[in-house]
Amino acid sequence: MSIQNPILRGFNPDPSIIRVGYDYYIATSTFEWFPGVQIHHSSDLVNWELVTRPLDRVSQLDLRGVPDSGGVWAPCLSYHQGTFYLVYSNVRSFQGVWKDSPNFLVTTTDILGDWSAPVYLNSSGFDGSLFHDDDGKKYYLSMIVDHRKAKLFGGIILQEFDEQAGKLIGAVHHIFEGTELGITEAPHIYKKDEYYYLILAEGGTEYGHAVSVARSKGLLGPYEVHPQNPIITTRNTPEAPLQKTGHADWVETPEGACYIVCLAARPLSRLGRCTLGRETVIEELIWRDGWPYLNNGTKLIREEIPVPRPPTPPKKEGDYRLSVPLWRGEGGWTTQRDDFNNSLSINFQSLRIPMTEDWCSLNARKGYLRLYGQESLSSLHYQSMVARRVQHFHFEAETCLEFQPLHFQHLAGLVCYYNTYHWHYLHLSANENGAPTLQITSCDKYDIQESPDTPLLLPADTPVYLKVKWNRADIQFFYATEPDNWQTIGQVLDGSILSDDYVRDEQ
Repeated sequence: MSIQNPILRGFNPDPSIIRVGYDYYIATSTFEWFPGVQIHHSSDLVNWELVTRPLDRVSQLDLRGVPDSGGVWAPCLSYHQGTFYLVYSNVRSFQGVWKDSPNFLVTTTDILGDWSAPVYLNSSGFDGSLFHDDDGKKYYLSMIVDHRKAKLFGGIILQEFDEQAGKLIGAVHHIFEGTELGITEAPHIYKKDEYYYLILAEGGTEYGHAVSVARSKGLLGPYEVHPQNPIITTRNTPEAPLQKTGHADWVETPEGACYIVCLAARPLSRLGRCTLGRETVIEELIWRDGWPYLNNGTKLIREEIPVPRPPTPPKKEGDYRLSVPLWRGEGGWTTQRDDFNNSLSINFQSLRIPMTEDWCSLNARKGYLRLYGQESLSSLHYQSMVARRVQHFHFEAETCLEFQPLHFQHLAGLVCYYNTYHWHYLHLSANENGAPTLQITSCDKYDIQESPDTPLLLPADTPVYLKVKWNRADIQFFYATEPDNWQTIGQVLDGSILSDDYVRDEQ
């Protein structure tokens, strides 16, 4: 039995892991996508399934107008005495020296059920977490933003949280100023034996990313840095297949083994672009002289980790258990189909706004998903888009579209999307005479270009089948007016522009 990394493939960054009994849960960031925060479940650390997105109401998460890659950053999931706690940021601006990042807390006693109304914490930084100490007190910690002289990172702060009052109380303590790696973020505190351990992301969320560890016998410090810090990084090993490792959290099994999860990315080439985004990986930890180390003797995350088969716990009525693996690797094709009958697959999300009946309906025409047009692909407010993550380097997606455009400003189709200014869009529209046309439009750095090989005139009132094949960096669109009679449309497009690396290089 072995774990195959990444365990959460395709856009699942900033993992936070907990164990409750024999059940493991990982929460990851969702940025501007709604509902907010993905939570996956596993009973063996090997097979993981997406089971819920807890921030499913605008009262918990209002994303209208948040910038690209804003919204939900770095959720922290914790559990204490029968209650689940989820801390998250809703980042509303981050360009320049000012960062608007209000932080909130929601709770529940049923992780698959409804979560509470949000409790506002503060807006002084982001990447917050909640620590439950042995004496029953709770503490909120995060990095703090310091805009003076564009410093940005002002250290790690800690403040007590009064659960009864629903607010932070008492003094704000600066407990750690980071290491020489810099860009210190994502603090988590754990208590083990006689020490408090502080785990941090450092070095920036790119190829210099790292996991740092410090410890102290007192909660407020001083914290000494791990003698071989960082404990995880690929900053000096560009040949490693799993790059950008950082932003970590760890968990103990019922048998006392320790595992650490962190984000990683798989580049198309050596230190190249990562079209699958930041994913979640796992590795085993061991303890030596009171410090954690990777059990493999390196600072690198392995692609495959042997694990003993865990004991099978006795099932009780109402227990949730994962029954089948979500995926079986790249070796064979896995097909997922949604017939739009009663509800959308949990894999789908929308941009910034909830899927509501007024623009996204499964009831207007049974067996179909009906979308009512709103604003353009450049909008930060109201887009009629339903999308899912790309999770593999080789994939195909197809759909059938019934649409009668009456004007050149009427568009509907299939889009490969990174953000409001990086996308490739195969869409049905109309020409000046009102005749339906099929064309490809791409956006790169705000520059919107129509494919020179399109538009194509199509018969009126005819369903159109649309398909995309994405092979590593290559995107090829197809269309058909009869089932399975696929024809290529347009040239091969550059899918690598739909990546963090390309977009950040252009900013």
